[in-house]
Amino acid sequence: MPDTKRNEAITVGDVTVRPGRRGRIQLPFAKVATGSDETLPVAVINGRSSGPHVWLSAAIHGDELNGTEIVRRVMRRLDPKTLRGAVIAVPIVNTLGVMIESRYLPDRRDLNRAFPGSSRGSTASRLANLFMEQIVAQTSVGIDLHTGSNHRINIPQIRANIDDAGTLKLARAFGAPFTIHARARDGSLRQAALELGATVLVYEAGQAHRFDLEAIETGTDGVLRALKSMGMLDARLPRAKTTRLIRRTRWVRARRGGLAEINVKLGQYVEKGELVASISDAFGSRPTKVKATETGWIIAKTQRPLVHSGDAIAHIARETGPDKDEPAEKTR
Repeated sequence: MPDTKRNEAITVGDVTVRPGRRGRIQLPFAKVATGSDETLPVAVINGRSSGPHVWLSAAIHGDELNGTEIVRRVMRRLDPKTLRGAVIAVPIVNTLGVMIESRYLPDRRDLNRAFPGSSRGSTASRLANLFMEQIVAQTSVGIDLHTGSNHRINIPQIRANIDDAGTLKLARAFGAPFTIHARARDGSLRQAALELGATVLVYEAGQAHRFDLEAIETGTDGVLRALKSMGMLDARLPRAKTTRLIRRTRWVRARRGGLAEINVKLGQYVEKGELVASISDAFGSRPTKVKATETGWIIAKTQRPLVHSGDAIAHIARETGPDKDEPAEKTR
């Protein structure tokens, strides 16, 4: 049975949100060139009854917008009078990057390499430190929402430590088509939160600079299912499909530069040696075939036809037995 004990008030910045209420807060983190404050927008939905405290974050990279829409849709579905626990939602973390439509902050720093940050460091470091102190420190679970980068598109997928039973349970409840075991990168929000004992899922779907309806709908349903699995919601939701657990992934890369014609689709199953793309010169002559180096599913691919030698073409995920597992690439 869900715990019906009354919840406690939550304070973010100088705003206190009482149980059964919602609040919006603007947390200053930098003075910009005009002399005005730049702020971090935060919403708190504090349930009337006690339960887990969860953060939702999006647009840590300023050109990755699908997560922002997911957070907005999830927030509309949450009622603090019936919610058990609390959700602290940050739909746009990298506000400066969003304004210039860039993955990075204006000084070219990657915010997701600045955690846990410092109150006296760079703008990225100060923003990371603020997020850790005001958001992560008050939660035990986090869902960080991303998209593909650098002209790539990702099939909906979760990146997480599937060797942790609690994390795997949450990933199964989320129900993305793929769940990929991946080590966290140093300096990432995920790594910093894990060091504090939080359970963290990273959701990857769609492409930068765009709203992708499938990515948004899959992510919204997944977040709500994850919250329901923790006993926070009673909502009727689409049933989660079985997620494929992946431990090994590999990018197929261009052997030469030129114009690439991509021959595979997201989610397609390919055999090793199967044609993935053809690369030719400006006249379309002397095409070079690019073949799959693994047998598995296409979970990401480039959207850009112009490629150089070594550029990533398609990302293949392979299901492997536990005795042959190899770690996927570090992520986010």
